Amino acid sequence: MKNLALLTGATLLAFACGTSTENTNEQANETSIQMYSKLDPKKFERTLPEGTVRFFVLKNNNGLEMTVTNYGGRILELFTPDKDGNFEDINLGFDNLDDYMEAGGGYFGAPIGRYGNRIANAQFTLDGKTYQLEANNGPNNLHGWPGGYHAVVWEVLEASDQLLQLKYVSADGQAGFPGNLTVIMTYELTDENEFKITYNAETDQKTIVNLTHHGFYNLNGHGNGNVHNHLLTLNADHFTPVNDVLIPTGEIAPVAETPMDFRTPHLVGERIDTDYPQLKIAGGYDHNWVLNKKDDGKKPELAATVVVPENGRKMEVFTTQPGVQIYTGNFMNGQSKSKEGKTYEKRGAICLETQHFPDSPNQPNFPSVVLNPGETYEHACIYKFSVER
Repeated sequence: MKNLALLTGATLLAFACGTSTENTNEQANETSIQMYSKLDPKKFERTLPEGTVRFFVLKNNNGLEMTVTNYGGRILELFTPDKDGNFEDINLGFDNLDDYMEAGGGYFGAPIGRYGNRIANAQFTLDGKTYQLEANNGPNNLHGWPGGYHAVVWEVLEASDQLLQLKYVSADGQAGFPGNLTVIMTYELTDENEFKITYNAETDQKTIVNLTHHGFYNLNGHGNGNVHNHLLTLNADHFTPVNDVLIPTGEIAPVAETPMDFRTPHLVGERIDTDYPQLKIAGGYDHNWVLNKKDDGKKPELAATVVVPENGRKMEVFTTQPGVQIYTGNFMNGQSKSKEGKTYEKRGAICLETQHFPDSPNQPNFPSVVLNPGETYEHACIYKFSVER
């Protein structure tokens, strides 16, 4: 597997691990002024059999603020400004730990692993051996398993006002995947208004890995209507069409002259309900785009841009990965609990999940997701925020 290089030049502000890290971070969070967060930290602090769950506040020097829990490594809130300087939480989620623990398939703000997206028939073959996974999405496996990386307590390695580094080890055979896989994930909120995510993973046995982040974003503010008014641009000439259970057919299809063409900006709602077979299958956008890459994956490149013209909020997405899954909240129905008593209607969010392609273990023409002992899986993703006036 061709390794993907970590983002270079990132300044990682970190304290020593262990007890001193925890004490320092607690002091930092106690002394930091939470300008925008509306959450009660006590509703997230708990000791579970697998570890202690904690609440973290990350802030940069421009006012951006993000809250995080190490339960599922989830982003809880993310406050960014509009063109008038009004900060609003653009990240969908819940206001207490219990709702995250009871959400079942809810992936709000979470890392996904060991394999993001779908694997056909919940199985794959590696070196002649077939591995059976849990079928949790019809006949397929989706996002690893229901107790995946979004539903475990991550160990806190480092913490500061602008950085949080977490670790999780998934055991050999967990959810059917081979090898003990050690994952180090770092969140950083930079003074360039970037939310940077980096992943490192190593295995002691040949396995497959495809990590991603499942942030649900609404640049109107979470719970403020749907995302039809989001202007989307994708750096992709092709996408991977899917069958009736959302598994890629194996084709790398051109986007030209289809509603999948976002090479120039289009509103998400402009063509989402057109009579196009791929959109009818998914009930909207829930597809992987094949990114146009200039480099060999060693540094993040621009994958997508999202702007809301009315308020000026802009988000750019950079990645080292070959693909990005765009999901427009087609299965949301307004029934989910959420923060501030709001409801999340159908298409109330857009997800931009940087990734390898879905079902890659069963698609020999897709880039490999195999990780061997002695190799390091490396993946960098950046969500950069600005204002367009």
